[in-house]
Amino acid sequence: MRLWIREMLDGQGRHISFHTPGHKRAGDDITELTYSDCLSSPKGILKAAEEDVAAILGAERSFLLTDGSTSGVFSMLYALRAAGIGSIACPCFSHPSVGHAAEVLGLKLVPIPQKVRYGIPRQPTAGEIAAALKQAGALLLTSPDYYGFLAPLKEARALCDGAGKPLLIDGAHGSHLHFTDSYAGRYADLWVDGVHKSLPAMTQGAVVSARGGMGELLRRGVLRFRTTSPSYPILASVEEAVKFPRRPAIESASEAFKLRHGCLKNDDWTKIVVPFGDRCAEAEASLEGQGVYPEFNDGNYLMFYLSPATKKAELGELSRLLPPLARGEVKENAPAGVIPMYSEEA
Repeated sequence: MRLWIREMLDGQGRHISFHTPGHKRAGDDITELTYSDCLSSPKGILKAAEEDVAAILGAERSFLLTDGSTSGVFSMLYALRAAGIGSIACPCFSHPSVGHAAEVLGLKLVPIPQKVRYGIPRQPTAGEIAAALKQAGALLLTSPDYYGFLAPLKEARALCDGAGKPLLIDGAHGSHLHFTDSYAGRYADLWVDGVHKSLPAMTQGAVVSARGGMGELLRRGVLRFRTTSPSYPILASVEEAVKFPRRPAIESASEAFKLRHGCLKNDDWTKIVVPFGDRCAEAEASLEGQGVYPEFNDGNYLMFYLSPATKKAELGELSRLLPPLARGEVKENAPAGVIPMYSEEA
């Protein structure tokens, strides 16, 4: 898409801008004009991009987003409401956008309890999911979560099939898994990919997808919650990121790194979670002083977020810097800054 945008702009010749954006056509950032496609009703290059992405992700319909996974979550829950569903079961530590969308749309939330182990909220069990699903019209899971743990997707799919209820997955941190059996789209009726998080797309780039006859309802949700001012550079980066090749070498290097450095045993190679306990701030300051910036410090762990664009040499540098850093005691409490979705603070 990026090449098409460049060729399209070059082919226009003289162009005096009396339209948005205010920078007046700097770079490849354009708006929806007579010669460019329209994201809300695509017929040209944007339609082709969404069809390509849907084919790669195994969806009936996929919609490109330039306002992050949050608008995808709102769109998914709108589709549920439009289908006549009034309640949804989801884990307590779901992303706040789930609670916010439910509040806006009048959906009742049925909480699925989550235990905290070694200071981290863990994925609910199949039994816990089954109990909550009996009280709700649909199920929403987060997989993988921010710490790299997968939900029991096969079991969840079977439970939803048995009950005749839709399965939604917030896969904001799992776009890179679309090559694998762990990918949300292998199981969900509706799911969102935060492509900018674990694939090399620009910030805010995301995709929301549907199958099982939910495509039209999702389209209606997208029209209500997606921005009407899409960024063409972000759109192009999303398409390119979904088509970015898998890099087994960095995946293997990450798993070897985890074993070598006593990292948390999780399910996702892009999340390296290192226990520092009460020495977290000290370790973070030391690393940042040497130009190495982790994704977050939750007071127990430093998390280092990889992607297919991560270089093995960068992982090697982290491997060199970690061993001298002192480690403290991990506390058994919910991570700092992580608020249960059902809290008034969310």
